[in-house]
Amino acid sequence: MRRVAVLAYQGMSVFETGIVTEVFGLPRPEFDFPWYELTICAETRGPVRLVGGAAMHTEHGLDTFAAADTLIVPGVPDVRVGPSPELVAALRHAHRRGARIMSICSGAFALAGAGLLDGRRATTHWRYAETLRHRHPDVLVDADVLYIDHGDVLTSAGSAAGLDLCLHVIRCDHGPKVANMVARRLVVQPHRDGGQAQFIEAPMPGEPDDDRLSRSMEWALGNLTEPITAEVLARRAHMSERTYLRHFARATGTTPIRWLINQRVQASLALLEASGTPIEEVAAAVGFESTVTYRHHFGQVMRTSPSAYRRAFHG
Repeated sequence: MRRVAVLAYQGMSVFETGIVTEVFGLPRPEFDFPWYELTICAETRGPVRLVGGAAMHTEHGLDTFAAADTLIVPGVPDVRVGPSPELVAALRHAHRRGARIMSICSGAFALAGAGLLDGRRATTHWRYAETLRHRHPDVLVDADVLYIDHGDVLTSAGSAAGLDLCLHVIRCDHGPKVANMVARRLVVQPHRDGGQAQFIEAPMPGEPDDDRLSRSMEWALGNLTEPITAEVLARRAHMSERTYLRHFARATGTTPIRWLINQRVQASLALLEASGTPIEEVAAAVGFESTVTYRHHFGQVMRTSPSAYRRAFHG
């Protein structure tokens, strides 16, 4: 999946394309393996008008776009108008030959217009969700997540969620160590779970519950092998369980148990990367009750198995 092509469109903001360029287009001399090759394409060769009166020029058209290994549609000019027949043909051709196709924000409308999302969960910016449902009733629109990965087709929410999706792709292609290094260079959070809510009502700074919530989470991270439940965390924060769940969701966009599962999976990665410890022992070391449970949640979070993940680091 080395060849990445991103589609520029008339009247676009450069932010989404800039995300793709930063992640896939900049050289990465710190890695001892070939990085991605990025090409910016457009439906018609020549100048592409940008928000603010500037223009971008590219000589690469839909033929180059359709030939890439990973195609990214960062948005559409108008969510009320379907994609052109030429773009639909390019997306379908790429999909048939096994390319990975991604959308950022309103780019999901192009993928839906090409029929690539029929019968599948997909996301877009929350403000466009109802429009997507109305225009494409066969698409299972989920506006409560940051991104959704079906392997061959991936969609993400509003602009910044596109960065989460791009880092997720790096993580899937090259592992968490590489993804974390790229995130560090971008000075962003290394990993946000795709199931996290798009909109989080963050507590006001200095609110008393803030520190109690943080302390309970810090305790959990230091005691992953303990049998931790929402009730246990609530007691740590000196709250009722119902109050704790409400504050936790408002602060993180997810539930304590889902957050805890993700933290346990993340904690297991270092053990898989650096040692030959049996999978059963890795599962126990990060607090999973059984190997079966560990394998299930690992697959949900990492889209692969613990054994396959380990092989990527040890051959």
